[in-house]
Amino acid sequence: MDRIDELFPNYDEKGRNLVRSAWSIALNALEGQTRGNGHPFIEHPVGVAKIASDEIGLPAECVAAVFLHEAQRFHPETDITAGNDFGKDVLTLVDGLNKISTIKPKDTKLEAENYKKLIVSYSKDPRVTVLKLADRLEVMRSLDIFPKLSKERKILETLMLYIPLAHQLGLYNMKSELEDIYFKYAEPEQYRAITNKLKSTEKDRQLLTTQFIEPLKNKLSEEGIKYKLKVRTKTAYSIWRKMQKQKVPFEGVYDVFAIRFIIDCEPDREKEHALCWRVFSRVTEEYESDTNRLRDWISNPKPNGYESLHITVKNKDNVYLEVQIRTKRMDDMAENGLASHWSYKGIKHEETLDKWLTSVRYILEHPENGKTGSGYYEDDLPEPPSKEIFVFTPSGELRKLAAGSTVLDFAFDIHSNLGIRCTGGKVNGKAVPIKEKLKTGDVVEIMSSKNQKPSQDWLNFVVTSKARTKIRQKLSEAEFQKAAEGKELLERRLKNWKLELNDEALATLMKKLQYKNVNAFFAAVGDGTVDIADVKNFLDGNHEKATEETPAEKQESGRQSQNKAEASDDIMIIDAKNVKSLDYKMAKCCNPVFGDDVFGFVSIKDGIKIHRISCPNAARLMERYPYRIQKVKWSDSPSTSSFQVGLKVIAAHEPSVINEIIDTVNAFRASIRNFSVNENGRNGTYDIQMKISVPSNLELDKVISQIRVRKNVLKVSRS
Repeated sequence: MDRIDELFPNYDEKGRNLVRSAWSIALNALEGQTRGNGHPFIEHPVGVAKIASDEIGLPAECVAAVFLHEAQRFHPETDITAGNDFGKDVLTLVDGLNKISTIKPKDTKLEAENYKKLIVSYSKDPRVTVLKLADRLEVMRSLDIFPKLSKERKILETLMLYIPLAHQLGLYNMKSELEDIYFKYAEPEQYRAITNKLKSTEKDRQLLTTQFIEPLKNKLSEEGIKYKLKVRTKTAYSIWRKMQKQKVPFEGVYDVFAIRFIIDCEPDREKEHALCWRVFSRVTEEYESDTNRLRDWISNPKPNGYESLHITVKNKDNVYLEVQIRTKRMDDMAENGLASHWSYKGIKHEETLDKWLTSVRYILEHPENGKTGSGYYEDDLPEPPSKEIFVFTPSGELRKLAAGSTVLDFAFDIHSNLGIRCTGGKVNGKAVPIKEKLKTGDVVEIMSSKNQKPSQDWLNFVVTSKARTKIRQKLSEAEFQKAAEGKELLERRLKNWKLELNDEALATLMKKLQYKNVNAFFAAVGDGTVDIADVKNFLDGNHEKATEETPAEKQESGRQSQNKAEASDDIMIIDAKNVKSLDYKMAKCCNPVFGDDVFGFVSIKDGIKIHRISCPNAARLMERYPYRIQKVKWSDSPSTSSFQVGLKVIAAHEPSVINEIIDTVNAFRASIRNFSVNENGRNGTYDIQMKISVPSNLELDKVISQIRVRKNVLKVSRS
């Protein structure tokens, strides 16, 4: 027995010989080719062929086409007809697979309908579509061997192209497995939690099944009903979707598994229906049923042909169980959808096969009607990530960005220097400005110029943190350079004039000219916005005033000036909705939050810094530098921004207290940015330091008060 006999024992000798010839060509063409794990590449077509043969029930011609396609994909010059008579069907399948393999996501813009249209236009045989799905299933089963970028691309393609396609064609087993693999990589933590729950409750399900069937065994046996009992556990993805929809924990999904009767019966509809209802009667005699949950898809099959009786019953322990009753023919249809037409009684039923192939082509050519053929699973198809978009470079490289990202965000994601020089772009071949928002599937080419420079306006439309950071950095560099030039020029002139610009005079001059930080002032000097002659006149005026006053008068004048400054009604409004765009900063020593009592301090380098009135440094600043104190207040409109604030929590050494604190923060409009825990062995406590983001001090007060009332929390304070 050779390798082909071992792999495909279900085919007759003629079928195995056909596959053997194709296998031999593929072995020669793929010699030396390896996969990401170092194994021979021939493992991939073998895996696809096994799925097509064993799991879907495709004939030997389809398996042969898989091997020949892979041979020509790597070596298009391979002559598959020399000395071989594979027949017209096989060559048509190979041609379709070869054409589909040239489709790139950027050609389809990741839209399933476009993808399906391309498949239809590229293939004369609808079985090509099913083979392509088998190929993707094998790839997803082997996803760990691919590099990160390739892995992300395949996960996205599977989500947006292949799962909807499998769903629409009624290949439900394939759809469910693709969903679970997608879920495993897209939401690894949730996937682990649910699969671990399923493992830990497996024995409970087995016990429930055993207890359920025991009182029914004799009754069904006496009536001569032959059946097979199968337990269908809901997939991890389906359970997760139901948890999200119904907002319940794992334990709240009561139909995690179903007990399925598969009745052995010849395919005669009258006999099948009669047997299903007899089993239904015996089950409902023994167990209390919920009539509201009865689903009769035997009398009225679903549009896709699905037939089954579904009931929910309650056992003596008041545990609800879902029970499905169907015949073997019905189960084949439910498991493989329309594909079961060719596998149920063998490939010899050409009329049935033709009917299925016709229906597949109709579904592909009329996607708008495909909705009526939705699967019997009631869960929705996976939804694309709403907070992210996926776009491509002209070479097909996948890039993940935040939703709402623009051409300029994309440029910065490629490279900072490209972002700085970006003048616009081409999206799907069409020229667009840098403000153009992107959507998933776009192919983006960046246009740039060496003369381009970033402007303050860019900060109004970019959304990614990388772009904002780099733009600010570049703007600051430009301002610092101008400021350095302006400062050097001013100092040189003042030295010639024998004048001095001290801190007090600088603060007064900045206030008079309405500059909020020293860099902006010196930059204005550098670019000529501020005339140096005006600075000289200002200093000369101060100098003359100083020479006219006696020392006592000067002291009194200083006091009056100070009192006047303190009594000033000049109030700066801090707009919390646009906090990042103004020339002031939140002081890190006290982390003010919208709504706190605050004051401003005019610093030499960083503009105005906002401190809380209760800041540890407040008294020192007010005493030493009263002329730098600026009255400020928050705007009346509610904050739509967020502020980071430090919290220090001392709690009893109880394992549950950390999760309780985290849950408390997450219960409000707050999010944790940093969290660290130190064990204080001497006091038997946890010393917890965390940074949280909140929209206002009102929300912060709620968080602090709720943490404070926790049983094991000893002390909470802002840090």
